[in-house]
Parts: sequence; structure tokens; C-alpha cells
Amino acid sequence: MSEELAPGPKESPPAPQAGPREVWKKGGRLLSVLLAANVLLLACTLISGGAFNKVAVYDTDVFALLTTMMLLAMLWILFYLLRTVRCPCAVPYRDAHAGPIWLRGGLVLFGICTLIMDIFKTGYYSSFFECQSAIKILHPVIQAVFVIIQTYFLWVSAKDCVHVHLNLTRCGLMFTLTTNLAIWMAAVVDESVHQSHSYSSSHSNASHAHLASDQRAGNPVGGDSCLCSTAVCQIFQQGYFYLYPFNIEYSLFASTMLYVMWKNVGRFLASAPGHSHTPSPLSLFRETFFAGPVLGLLLFVVGLAVFIIYEVQVSGGGGRTRQALVIYYSFNIVCLGLTTLVSLSGSIIYRFDRRAMDHHKNPTRTLDVALLMGAALGQYAISYYSIVAVVAGTPQDLLAGLDLTHALLMIAQHTFQNMFIIESLHRGPPGAEPHSTSPKEPCQNLTFTNLDAFHTLPACPPTPRLVSPSPADQREAVAIISAPRSQWRRRCLRDISLFLLLCNVILWIMPAFGARPHFSNTVEVDFYGYSLWAAIVNICLPFGIFYRMHAVSSLLEVYVLS
Repeated sequence: MSEELAPGPKESPPAPQAGPREVWKKGGRLLSVLLAANVLLLACTLISGGAFNKVAVYDTDVFALLTTMMLLAMLWILFYLLRTVRCPCAVPYRDAHAGPIWLRGGLVLFGICTLIMDIFKTGYYSSFFECQSAIKILHPVIQAVFVIIQTYFLWVSAKDCVHVHLNLTRCGLMFTLTTNLAIWMAAVVDESVHQSHSYSSSHSNASHAHLASDQRAGNPVGGDSCLCSTAVCQIFQQGYFYLYPFNIEYSLFASTMLYVMWKNVGRFLASAPGHSHTPSPLSLFRETFFAGPVLGLLLFVVGLAVFIIYEVQVSGGGGRTRQALVIYYSFNIVCLGLTTLVSLSGSIIYRFDRRAMDHHKNPTRTLDVALLMGAALGQYAISYYSIVAVVAGTPQDLLAGLDLTHALLMIAQHTFQNMFIIESLHRGPPGAEPHSTSPKEPCQNLTFTNLDAFHTLPACPPTPRLVSPSPADQREAVAIISAPRSQWRRRCLRDISLFLLLCNVILWIMPAFGARPHFSNTVEVDFYGYSLWAAIVNICLPFGIFYRMHAVSSLLEVYVLS
């Protein structure tokens, strides 16, 4: 009888108010995935077809599809907020790992920039309202409302583990995720077409002029009367193109949070959730050596100056382009080299870290690792194409050597940084060191969190400080007995995390806001031809840009866990 009443050590029965377990969870997930796949393929077809002049798909068709998808997603979000979560016992659990404050804060920041972009886009299309389709003006207005509703939804519900309306919730989350991916794809295609048109215009290449998005010959509402000729119209046009990177990152941030919510639908959690640490803004640089933040800020400021110089000199053309490329590649080589060495040193420090590995199920961490590995493939592809072009092409000059070094360091930096981040995410929190003693000095280098375990150690003499078993005395005992080496390692890891974070921010800013050495440097263009090389860069570079911002989010979590 006693064996039947005593549960096993690994059992974590669900709370009784959560209701019965789902009979076939994979069936509901399969239904939602199939829905998302079909909708996403339809969106991909229209968006990719609308980017080319020879395909009879117009930008108004794309805007109509995106507007319809956003309206349907908003309807489901309102149903979720007003009906689903108000059901009895609808959210019996909340995932402590999902939707950390820095991720939601980044979502709000990018959402605000997206709203500004929608204002600029509305002003741009309103500048020639008499010759534009109404859907072009309606689309940014609907997108602004969608961003506001979705941001509020993710802020309050990112941690939910819903246990009612399971299949409807899964399908709604997947459809909303697909809507964000479609918006991301439309923004990437539009920005790529804009960059390609700027390149073809600067090189006076008539064969590429058909890539213009608003001056396509097949546009039924196009014409000379719709040209952006006023100063206000040009300000709106340039403004919303420069704000595209924030819209792109907002869609990807929202997609990752929606995926974690989708994984948590119907999920049962133990009564005691895993560790969750939320740093205050004032404690960001606490307990560091300040070498990492200072050096990272220095590289950030220098990188901004290099980016401005690059943009100004490349726009001037002529011999100044070569000088700008030399400066750009030199800075990136130094930055990538330092981040590679620092990431490698962080992995070496972990060889002496006694914290246990965290093997608990964590959908957020699993997604973070998958996105880091998957997004890095885009930059890997560009780098390997560049290596082949430089090694096999002729002639070999200074720019070719810098290009080759930059490509090799880009591969090394992504590899070692991923190793460091992924191992950091799988480390336990501070205080998770295993209990162990040395045979010669049993009372030194001892770390524990349980007072009873301390009393059971046979070789340790009694300590006067541990007379009372109060929680305050336990914390004091941990602080006294913790080894100084552990604190030194943690400070080093914090410095490394902050340094890599700042470096990834500047490495995100440069390509996200228009730096395209891939086209200014003609090595790859001459080797592969413009059409093939433009296709490679336009497909792979968005993943590389997303990698940088996702690495920033992961490194902030690494800093907290250190």
C-alpha cells in the first residue's frame, strides 16, 4: 500500500483543474501545420510573382492578400483575448521561459518603428491618390492596426499554455505566424527590388531596369502621372525604405513568439517552473570587468563611423568606392576576428565551469538553437560563393584578398559564436553546480544550496555561522563557501556576452540599412554574373541579417544565465 501511495521521483502530475489530457495532440498540430503550409505557399507564389515585370501579378494583388490575412488574424486574436482566455481554467500554466522581457521589449521597439513606417508609406501613396488603387493606401493602415493588436496580444499572452479550444487556437496561432512570415517576405522582396533597381540605375544597366517596383510597365495604374516628383513624396519614399529593417525584424520576432505559444498549447507543466531570471536595467553592467562593454561600445561607435563613410563614398562612385570597400572590409575583418577569439575563449572557460547542464524540455531554447543554426546557413552560403569567386577568379588584388579574408572569418565567427551561445543556453543557472568535495581539502571549493546536505558531509567541522537554519543563514553560507574562481569565471562570461552583443548589433546595422559590398565589389558580380549573384545575395542575406538580431537576443539571455 505504501508503494502505491508514494509517487516516483520523476512524476509531476498535472494540476486537477487543467482537465483531461488531449487524446491525440499531434493530430491538432498536423491540421494547423497543413493550414499554414497551404496559406504560406499561396502567399509565396503571389509575392514572388509580383516582383517581376513579366509575370501578370500586380502589387495590388499582393496588398489585397496581405490585407485579408491581417484582417483574419486580427479577428482570431480578438476572439482569443475576449473569449478563449476567459473560459474557466483556460490557462492553468504559464511557461516561465517563453516571452522574456527583452524579447517583448524588442518586439515593442520594432513595432513602434513599423508604425512609423506605415505612416510614411501611407503618406507616400496618398501623394498621388488620384491615380493609385485604394488598396495601396488601405494596406499600411490595416498593418498599423494589426501591429498594435498583435503586440498587445503577445505582450500579455506569450507565456500562456492554453487548455481550451485547442485545435482552433493552434490553427489561429499558425495562421497568424504565416501572416507575419508573408509580411516579412513581402518586405524582403520589396527591399531587394529597391536595392537592385538602385544598383542598375547607378551602373546605367538597362537590362535590369525592369526590377523597379513602382515603375513597372505592367502596372495597370502606373504611368507618368504616378511618378514621385514632389519633395514630400520623396521624403516619405526614402523614409519607409530605411525603416524596412525594423518591419522585417518585427515580423520575425512575432513569428518566433507565436511558434512557442503554438508549442505550449495543451502543454502540462510541473507545479514548480524552471528558473527564470529577469535583469533590471540598472544591473546590466553589474559584476563585470567592464572590458567587454567598453571594447564593444568602442567597436560600435567606430562601426557607425565606417558605415557612414562607406555609404557616402559609395554613392559618390569612381575611385572612392574602392577606398570605401577597403575601409569596410578592414573594420569587418578586425571585428569578426575579435568576436571569433572571444567566442572561442568563452567556450574554453566553460571547460572549467562546474555548472550542471540543463536537460529539461524547453521549447523556447529548442527554437533558439534551431534559428541560430538555420539562419547562419545564409551567411555560410554567401561566404562560400565569395571564396570560390576569389580563388578561381582573376585578377588577384587587395580587394580580392580582403574579400577572401572576410569570407573565411565570417564562417569561423558564425561557427564559434554558435558553439558558445548554444552551450551557454544549456548551462544551468548560478548555483546549479554539482555537489563535490576534494579528497585532500574536503571543505574547500564546495558549493551547495541545501543546508541539510551540508550537515551530512562527514569531513567538514561545524561552522559557527550555521547555527540557525533560517533562509538568510543559508544564503550567507552559500556566499561564504562559494569559490572565488566561480565568480571570476562568471564575470568573464558576462563581459564576453556583452562584447559579442554590441558587436552583433553593429554587424546587423550595416547590412540592414543598406551596406551592400557584395555589389560594390565586382569580384563576385564579374565571376557569377549579376543575375545569379543578385539572386544568391537577395535570398541568403535576409537570413544573415536575422541571425545577427537573434544572436543579440540569445546573448542577452546568456548574460542573465551567467
